[in-house]
Amino acid sequence: MTIDIIGAGIGGLTTAIALEKKGVKCRIFEQTEIIKPVGAGIILANNAMQVYKKLGLKDTIEAHGTPISTINIVKDNLEVISSMDLSVFEKANNVKNIAIHRGILQQILIDQLKETKVYLNHKLKKIEKNENGHSLYFDNDSVEHSSILIGADGLNSMVRKQLFKNNFIRKANQICWRGVTDYNLPNSYKRELNEAWGNSDRFGFVPLANNKVYWYALKTIPKNNDEYSMLKIEEYFKNYNSLVKDIIICTPKEAIYTAEIEDLKPMRKWHNQNTCLIGDAAHATTPNMGQGACQAIEDAYVLSECLANYNYSDAFLKFQKLRINKAHKVVKASWSLGKLAHISNPILIALRNRIMALTPESINRKQSKEIFQLPELNLK
Repeated sequence: MTIDIIGAGIGGLTTAIALEKKGVKCRIFEQTEIIKPVGAGIILANNAMQVYKKLGLKDTIEAHGTPISTINIVKDNLEVISSMDLSVFEKANNVKNIAIHRGILQQILIDQLKETKVYLNHKLKKIEKNENGHSLYFDNDSVEHSSILIGADGLNSMVRKQLFKNNFIRKANQICWRGVTDYNLPNSYKRELNEAWGNSDRFGFVPLANNKVYWYALKTIPKNNDEYSMLKIEEYFKNYNSLVKDIIICTPKEAIYTAEIEDLKPMRKWHNQNTCLIGDAAHATTPNMGQGACQAIEDAYVLSECLANYNYSDAFLKFQKLRINKAHKVVKASWSLGKLAHISNPILIALRNRIMALTPESINRKQSKEIFQLPELNLK
């Protein structure tokens, strides 16, 4: 059995690694011509790191990233509104939450592949069903036969668009900037993720290894208006703490990535005959909970276990049953959190901040525990 994976992102690569360890042959088709260490940062939360611990990658990832033990929601002046101590989950699961450069993580995953070949410059343009599976047509004029297909090709998945009905991308009416820059944060911020909430905007920053900082900024935009992506970001955050402004200013403009925030309206079905979707192709979420890649990593773990224990059709069914409720819960909660963070009415902002400050940490901890807990597989 050979499984074809479309997309060499974090979800696709992790799936291939997990399947290799089960003795399953894979091929990966990736649209880019060369895999470069580009992109911004990523936070591998406790659930993702539990998976990488099972795959034997925990120590390598920790060595190339920075442990994050606290998450703070703060005001635009960096005064703390609400704080979450992650050390309890570190101790319970014996893994840390790690901030790491996305490009470095991707290279770590590629280096783990022993037998799986990654076919670069293979942008999928058409899928045709045939008697024993599908014919995959790529932009480079190559054609490959696929008997079992996994779509790990992101929010704009070609696999999903061609083989699945009733899937809709939703716009959050927010623009996002991401960047990584050389910056020596004060010691008090060394093991923290801080996200500052202002008026219809927010700014988050977290340390990476070697005195680098990964940051992201979001702002509400009018519907059908993309002018914000063209203007100077420092203008929007000029009223924030000077630390925020310094981080933005010292980031080279060519190192800032801009994107409109979107997600995928929850789908009822992720599999279709010999095809299954994972990660953003199945349940793309807004980035408000830092769980997009983490949920894809969970998918990789669960799907590989299912494929090792069942025929592919039963495996896809079992995989969806184990994952869909949690994944959709993350999508819905993240969408709501994004709206809450971008309130513009000053009275409502003050009320929101007051409620968050008074919310017991035990409630936040319970919610985080549900997100960080891997599913009980109960496979044969």
